[in-house]
Amino acid sequence: MKERIIFATGNEGKLREIRLILADLGRKIVTMRQAGFDGEIEETGTTFAENATIKARTVWEKTGGIVMADDSGLVIDYLNGEPGVYSARYLEEEPYEVKNRVLIDRMKGAVGKERSARFVCHITTVLPDGSELHADAAMEGRIAEKPAGDGGFGYDPILYLPEYGMTSAEISMEEKNRISHRGKALEQMKEKLSRALEGEQ
Repeated sequence: MKERIIFATGNEGKLREIRLILADLGRKIVTMRQAGFDGEIEETGTTFAENATIKARTVWEKTGGIVMADDSGLVIDYLNGEPGVYSARYLEEEPYEVKNRVLIDRMKGAVGKERSARFVCHITTVLPDGSELHADAAMEGRIAEKPAGDGGFGYDPILYLPEYGMTSAEISMEEKNRISHRGKALEQMKEKLSRALEGEQ
């Protein structure tokens, strides 16, 4: 039987995107909870790669098999890379509407290219033998002058994409999946994983 792929997430929206992109691997994709992992994972890394690897390894140690995890966030050059790996925990108790307004306020005085920012994603896959595969991707843009759009989630309304003339929250879901940091990292990982698993086909 072909090995299932366990994705270290409980986010159903994220899982739908992952299943769509990885569908032609021909393997069932399940959440870590469905695979029997119900513990908490402490993300103690200082980079997206470290956190993705911590998540994948923590689950793999309990479940074995093929385990994939991602870590992603918003990196703003003018703010020395903030919120970065702390994107989800930035102003922890506040809704994203507040977080987005605070970040825009902190950008006062930044113009043009000084507003450069990007969504970054790192994916780590741990294989049954314990070896690892890694993929990185980014979606480049600038911090908008004001939030716009109600598509997507999180920081999408404030990452302006110059080539589209709109924010990440205003483009269609199909287009976003094609150009997004996670979409591109998943495509890279799919290729690497296909090659690694060729012997099992």
